[in-house]
Amino acid sequence: MNNLLSGEERNEFLKTYRKLLESAKDTILPDDSAKVRNFFSLAMERNFYEKDVYGLDMLSRTLHTALIVSEEIGLKRASVLATLLSPLTANNQLNIKEIENAFDSDTAGIIQRLGKMHQLYSKNVAINSENFRTLLLSFAEDVRVILIMIAERLYLMRVAKKLTNEELRLQIAAEASYLYAPLSHRLGLYKIKSELEDLSLKFQDREMYDFIARKINETKRSRDQYIAEFIAPLESKLKELNLNFDIKGRTKSIHSIRNKLLKQQIEFENIYDLFAIRIILDTSIEKEKAECWQVYSIVTDMYQPNPKRMKDWLSIPKSNGYESLHTTVMGPGGRWVEVQIRTKRMDEIAEKGLAAHWKYKGLKSENGLDNWLNNIREALENKDSSSVDLIRDFKMDLYDEEIFVFTPKGDLFKLPQNATVLDFAFAVHTGLGSKCMSAKVNGKNVPIKYKLQSGDQVDIQSSPNQSPKQDWLNFVVTSKARVKIKQSLKEQSAKQVEFAKELLLRRFKNRKIDEDESKLMRLIKKKGYKTVTDFYADIAAERIDVNTIIDQYLEQEKKEQESAEHTDRSVENYNAPTFTENISSKEDVLVIDKNLTGIDYTLAKCCNPIYGDEIFGFVSVQGIKIHRLTCPNATSMFKKYGYRIVKSRWAGKQGVNYPVVLKIVGHDDIGIVTNITSVISKENGMTLRSINIDSSDGLFQGSITVLVSDTSMMNQLIKKVKAVKGVKHVSRY
Repeated sequence: MNNLLSGEERNEFLKTYRKLLESAKDTILPDDSAKVRNFFSLAMERNFYEKDVYGLDMLSRTLHTALIVSEEIGLKRASVLATLLSPLTANNQLNIKEIENAFDSDTAGIIQRLGKMHQLYSKNVAINSENFRTLLLSFAEDVRVILIMIAERLYLMRVAKKLTNEELRLQIAAEASYLYAPLSHRLGLYKIKSELEDLSLKFQDREMYDFIARKINETKRSRDQYIAEFIAPLESKLKELNLNFDIKGRTKSIHSIRNKLLKQQIEFENIYDLFAIRIILDTSIEKEKAECWQVYSIVTDMYQPNPKRMKDWLSIPKSNGYESLHTTVMGPGGRWVEVQIRTKRMDEIAEKGLAAHWKYKGLKSENGLDNWLNNIREALENKDSSSVDLIRDFKMDLYDEEIFVFTPKGDLFKLPQNATVLDFAFAVHTGLGSKCMSAKVNGKNVPIKYKLQSGDQVDIQSSPNQSPKQDWLNFVVTSKARVKIKQSLKEQSAKQVEFAKELLLRRFKNRKIDEDESKLMRLIKKKGYKTVTDFYADIAAERIDVNTIIDQYLEQEKKEQESAEHTDRSVENYNAPTFTENISSKEDVLVIDKNLTGIDYTLAKCCNPIYGDEIFGFVSVQGIKIHRLTCPNATSMFKKYGYRIVKSRWAGKQGVNYPVVLKIVGHDDIGIVTNITSVISKENGMTLRSINIDSSDGLFQGSITVLVSDTSMMNQLIKKVKAVKGVKHVSRY
């Protein structure tokens, strides 16, 4: 190892490795370290640790990720070892059996599941809808796998500035924002969630990020002074009561400040809740609740509370284990300040989420998280649901705040905000949800789409004659309800199709007609049905008449027979037309995703990409649309729909002309338009499609649309138009 690393690299390796061993010393066995180092040495002798798919040093990435897994998330031995060794199995330096023999089956199992995850990124660095099901499956099997994936993404975001590929960096940032930050939130990793959001914003909207960061830095002195003024009387009072505590101020994340600026349309200076005060008590488990409420009483006696902003996650923790008391009070100078009250144990769970929760196993129930994972498993069992549906249903449960509702017997259920009576019924039992007719909420009759509030007591009213309806999907919000409704609707549809098939076949027999399936399929297609199921569904619903269908079948059969006879008579005089091979230029010009050619696509009109532009594909309902990487909608698409992005590039062949619109500004001169069109007409292979010029106060501005073959031709044209006397500015729309 000494000969393969430079002095600086060796020092960095040993420093990080020692830090990892110190962090994981309570869980790593005495001989684990020696075994891992031996594996590392063997891999380095074989020059395995070079660059990964992102162009980063693989050894450094592996070590730092393992450090995050141990230090910041708090996972134990098997997870740390799996993180360190999974790259070696991925590259066939080690096999699973060797891992199992050297360590244990738990470590080997995590590595196997991580291997599935890494395969998703081996050729395509962004998670898309095609492999999203695989990710969820690994997640549902072992949550530790996703926690390790979150750690990998966090390290990747921390070093993303080193990536030279701007498109790759944007993809990584978008995925961190739309997938890994919400996952971190759901698993209680609030600190990591905030860092992922901030780093994503840094790469997706650097101007906004720098603006907020600068403003936060400029106001630091006055903010620190205010926090000290707010805390001083609290500290004095808490010390009088001999409580062991720590008080600290915490500034809101840049991402959350940015959301507030956009949502409320206010200036930075008008944000009054830029920070929160956190009071952390060091006390025994038995005294936790009593001391937290005691501190709450002191805070609200000293400062006027806002009753609408009080949140009690002490009595009923969040599903991810989060426990804390939150209140917002009026501080000095009439400024609202959020105060969070919790114990050291609760703070560790708030920082490290699920992993810290395991540390205190048996103290609090994890039913909420277990139920959520069960819902994911149920969604995966529905093989017919599309990956896009899976993503939507899965993400729906990630960020939602929770409400707490009760059965008539007092059993507690946690549901996302905006959950309806029907969501509650399915949460209690699938059978109850399917038969739900209405409910009594706090003694009052309400419909199934009624939105529940925290504290409601719900008594479901059911009927054996009720069954799920299509419109139920329009107002349920939980993934469990959506999955169960879809499954039921599918079963109903299958029964209707079978009934319609039997009905049609019976009528054919009654009229003594032999049914030819191929002829029937042609009729169904001719009538405009996309699927046979849709056709039979219309029969079952009596939207089309069976006898009419049979009459149309006989008419079609008669026409086909006449056509066949005519063809037989004239075949001797028939000359087969000659076809010239027409290969789509798309197949030559564009390569999508994994070196695929010949795929149907359209060029997006919002940015009009041309050959030579940096591009990406976006999977829409109408098919794949190609956008420029600098498209004004790119950032939004990467952030909101990163799973629908596919890599695209221009191939080596051309032969197509693309429309490009140029914006021109200059002095108003009657001859200037003639001069511009003259320049265009002299260019070989270029066609002027349209020109639109407006003049005002001695200036003209307008646009011209020309057909060019690539960016090189476009740039050459821009340069020549700029040289026309009177033209001041030329740019591409």
